[in-house]
Order: sequence, then structure tokens, then C-alpha cells
Amino acid sequence: MKLQSLIVSAAATLLSTAAVTQAATTVTIGTVNNGDMIVMQKLSARFEAENPDIDLNWVVLEENVLRQRLTTDIATGSGQFDVVTIGTYEVPIWGGKDWLVPLEGLPGDYDLDDVLQSIRDGLSHEGKLYALPFYAESSMTFYNSSLLEKAGLSMPDQPTWDQVKVMASKIHDPGNGVYGICLRGKPGWGENMALVSTMVNTFGGRWFDENWKPELDSPEWQQAVGLYIELQQKYGPPGASSNGFNENQALFSSGKCGIWIDATSAAGGLYNRSESQVADNVGFAQAPVAVTSHGNHWLWSWALAIPKTSDAKAAAQKFMTWATSKSYIEMVGASEGWASVPPGTRKSTYANPKYKAAAPFAPAVLEAIQTADPTKPSVQPVPYTGVQYVGIPEFQSIGTQVGQTIAGALAGQMTVKQALKSVQSSVSRTMRRAGYPKK
Repeated sequence: MKLQSLIVSAAATLLSTAAVTQAATTVTIGTVNNGDMIVMQKLSARFEAENPDIDLNWVVLEENVLRQRLTTDIATGSGQFDVVTIGTYEVPIWGGKDWLVPLEGLPGDYDLDDVLQSIRDGLSHEGKLYALPFYAESSMTFYNSSLLEKAGLSMPDQPTWDQVKVMASKIHDPGNGVYGICLRGKPGWGENMALVSTMVNTFGGRWFDENWKPELDSPEWQQAVGLYIELQQKYGPPGASSNGFNENQALFSSGKCGIWIDATSAAGGLYNRSESQVADNVGFAQAPVAVTSHGNHWLWSWALAIPKTSDAKAAAQKFMTWATSKSYIEMVGASEGWASVPPGTRKSTYANPKYKAAAPFAPAVLEAIQTADPTKPSVQPVPYTGVQYVGIPEFQSIGTQVGQTIAGALAGQMTVKQALKSVQSSVSRTMRRAGYPKK
């Protein structure tokens, strides 16, 4: 009888385990291979332990590849993903196309009012929230203070592009593996064009005039792109046209770059001694300006959203609220150090004494995020919103095409004048075909 009871008990246990396994909901997450997301993937084991009925399936891709994959998936309705990592460009457009699930009924302890208003607005369409911010960012100037001191230089709180050029020239020492400046060269609307667009803004330029006519061959574009390429070719690392955010972060963190102008979200990693060899020598300033400060720093959020095609919406939202919650930020602070918590999303993060003590860059980052104005990216009037992008569906292909052409000029395949003449023609054609100006 005892043996029979054991057999019955074991069988019941197996059946129970099988039932739990069968009941588990798989949530497939498409995300970018940035450092903060790698931490999220690592810590997600805790979410699965707390939610044994949910299995997380990760698809982690390089930024350009991720954007192409997610855009194709959602536009065709193939439904491969339950959570997508997208940003302030895609969310309003995709929400308006009814491709995303509106986020309603969030848990009371999520405290949506704690999320910065400018970030919530950027992830909404017609007053409805369609994504939760994992982290948010603007752009700023990072510099290696020891390299500047060695060259007898000091960085002002608000540098100009001319000052940056002079400093890069004096720091540049390729014979010893030190480069004056690192800038995004990898082509893509969210890669090299994010930086180039802000440069154009500060030279007084814009993507389109008020009637949607492209202005890519304007004097302002010529000056901004000319300086961008001169800086890279004279004072940047070799192969700059292949370097994006991650590659330049690695170069700066290893002491090979004097100046790096990029996303504020990099600050936590640069100050983390386990990740950065220059943690004690990182300085920061606002993003450079030229003839105007209009549009000198961008506004972006990497956020989590649920496609309408997901068959695991409830589980997906449960994961998203966990990954963007106050408690998740506390978890990262305890696990990775407070300088490394996801920045730019919550007021409570910037009021936290632990974060303020560990992150000297925090006030500057918050100021950059709160002062970036997507409605007025240029000193000239524009018909679009977006500082480092244009908030229309066509921009994803337009921005990438322009980025590829400028990367070609950076690699020496054509002159700046030839590159801008080419994209002026091709973008004009694209806009006409798309029906702009729209009635």
C-alpha cells in the first residue's frame, strides 16, 4: 500500500508540474543591446521567480536591426513580439495607427504621476499612453578630464562647436592610441542622424521648411555636416563610419577618446568603476551649440509597448510595469550601483539621496531632458515635431537614407556638397510621392 501511495503521489506531482508548465505564458521581448537592457535581462530572472506562470523569451538586437525587425513585424501584423522596445518617434505614430495597446489599469503602486511629464507626453497619442519608459535621455558632452588637463584645457559648462574642435585638435594623439573626439558615424536615423540633426539645429538649419520642402543642401546643413566630417576625419578614431553608441562608449570607457558627445544615458556606465577605466576622470557639459542653442540636445526614451497582435497582453503588461517601476530602480541600485539605475524617467529617482550621491551628472541630465523642446527644434519655424528626428512615418526611411549617404561622405566616397545635393534630390522625390504637403 505504501509503494502504491508513493506512486500515486509522484504521478500527481508530475501531473501538477505538467499543468503549471502548460499554463505558463510566454512573453517574447524585442529589445536593443544597450547596457541598461542587458541589466534588465539579467535581473528578469527575479520576475520569473515571482511569476512562475510567465516565461520570458528575449530577442536582443543591435539598434538598427531591432528597428527594422520590429517595424516589419508590427506593420505586417505577424505578431512575433509581445513587448517591443521603441521610442518617442514610433510610439505616437504606431499608437495613431492602432498598432499598440493603450496602457490602462496600471497598478496603484506604479505611480504614473511620478513619471516625468515630458516623457509621458512623448509616449502618448491624443492623450492616451501607449508605452512605459524604461529609460529616457537627452544628449550631452562627456570628456576625459585628465586628457584635457594634460593639454592645458578646460571645458566650459556650455561649449560651442568651435571650442570642441580646438580641444579635439589638441588632445588628438593617435600615436598613443588617443583620439580627440568620438562621434556617431554608423548610418541610421537613430544613429549618426541623431547627432547630425542636433548639429544642424544649432547652425540654424532644419529638415523641412513650412511647406515640407527639404532643406538638406542649405548653407546650415553644409556647415554642420562639413564640421561633423572634419572632426571625425581629422581627430576621430579610424573606421568612424562604423561606430555607433556602443562602440564609442567602449572607446571612451577605455580612455581612448578625449571628447564624446552622445546620450546622457551613457553617464551611469562611464561612472561605474566595474565598467569604465576612466570613472574617476569623467567630466560632463551641455551639448555644444553653434549660432543658436535651439535644438542642441535631443529628447528620447527607450520604452516598452505591447503590439495589438500579442496573444499575451496581460502578462506583457505585468512584465512592463515591473521593469519600469520604482522597485525595479531600487533593485538596480542595490545590484549594479546607484549610478547605473535607468535614468530620466521618474521624479523620485532624482529626489533619491542615494542617486544624488552616486550620480553627480544627475542635475545636468534632468535639466537637459526638461529643457529639450521637440515642438521647437529649430530657430526657424518647422511643420514637424522632434529634435533629432521628424515625427512623420516617412522619416524612418528618409533618415536612414540620408544617414547612409553622410556615412559615405565620412568614409571619403564623396564630398559633403555631393552628398547633400544627392539627398536633397532623393528626399524631395520621396516627399512628393508621399503626398506632401498634405491638404
